[in-house]
Amino acid sequence: MSKASCPYCYHRIDLAKLRFQCTGRATPGRDRCKREVDVDRQRLTGFSGAVYPTFPPRETRNPLPQRLHDCPACGGSSGIRACQVCHTPLPANFADSRSPLIAVVGGKNSGKTVFTTVLVHELRHNIRRRFAADISFAGDRQGGDVSVAGWLENYESALFGESKLFEQTRSAADGVKVPLVLQWRQARRTLGREVHNTSTLSFYDAAGEDMTSQEFVNAQSYLAAADGLIVLLDPFQLNGARDRISVPEIAKRETEPPYNVLSRVTELLRTSHGLGTRRKIKIPIAVVFSKIDAFFKLLGEGHPLLTRPDTGPFYDESNGEDTDEHMRSLLTELDADDIDAHLRAHYKKFRYFGVSSLGAEPDYEQARVSAGGVRPFRVDEPLLWLLSLDRIIESRKTA
Repeated sequence: MSKASCPYCYHRIDLAKLRFQCTGRATPGRDRCKREVDVDRQRLTGFSGAVYPTFPPRETRNPLPQRLHDCPACGGSSGIRACQVCHTPLPANFADSRSPLIAVVGGKNSGKTVFTTVLVHELRHNIRRRFAADISFAGDRQGGDVSVAGWLENYESALFGESKLFEQTRSAADGVKVPLVLQWRQARRTLGREVHNTSTLSFYDAAGEDMTSQEFVNAQSYLAAADGLIVLLDPFQLNGARDRISVPEIAKRETEPPYNVLSRVTELLRTSHGLGTRRKIKIPIAVVFSKIDAFFKLLGEGHPLLTRPDTGPFYDESNGEDTDEHMRSLLTELDADDIDAHLRAHYKKFRYFGVSSLGAEPDYEQARVSAGGVRPFRVDEPLLWLLSLDRIIESRKTA
């Protein structure tokens, strides 16, 4: 049976040996199971709530995963499958479809939390309509030990409703926290009939300080398990940026050169996958320059980097290639082509993106979104490119 990475603890798991979680509904005449803190789940994911116990499936020679099992303690039947490592309940269709883990990583002040919040908002409100897909949260805890409603209030409502920017993300206790997990369910025509495929997307928003040393980076297990990387780099820290644009004072504090962040991620991937010097990293990497809105005036109206892609139910490959080429040219212009040299030397597949989570420069001193509100600019493209490589969505040349 195939293996996959758990979207909560990021360990590789055998899909034929998933555990089951008790539903709490006992058979007549038997006591129901009690909720308790699962120490393995707490240690591996940061979740500390009381839950019903999990139990292994019966031994069988059948290679297919079991769908139902009776709890050995209370006798109740359960179809809730859980990771055998961290014991977190998995989305119902997790074992049936491709479920890539997308790691979002970046240095201090790169805008990861804002980017992730806006991306999830776009998925749930706009991308689902564009692709005629059902995109929703999976699980009752998201982005930390909080409920879905709590995450929406703390992040999406604060940003979109109250126009507040977030404080710097703090490192999680013991280096772990509950990630954001969503399911993408979409209809496809296969052999003349309609089938529904479901993919699970897991996003982990690490604190920027976790990228400041190789030791911190090496502790980020989600990076080694990722099927695709979205690496956010702060364009304010590029060598020639301060000579060309106005860089806010707050961006000059506790700076971290983008090249340093990228090289530490590369070192982790090479060591965790045991790659020799002659081999390149196969994991595709979307290199995202956030806050591209600060360059709008420099680029000028009509610049290819400001041209939005086709918004059909596919990834616009033509526009993506064009953006990649012009971002590479901009790096050379800003004396930051060492980033491109590094990527070419270490990665088999990578692509550049220029995005603005907010659509306009915010008031950094007051930590407020601009008066026009949140107007995302090309935030979805890095994810759509990675999903197109996995053939979860279609990629199409438009020109």
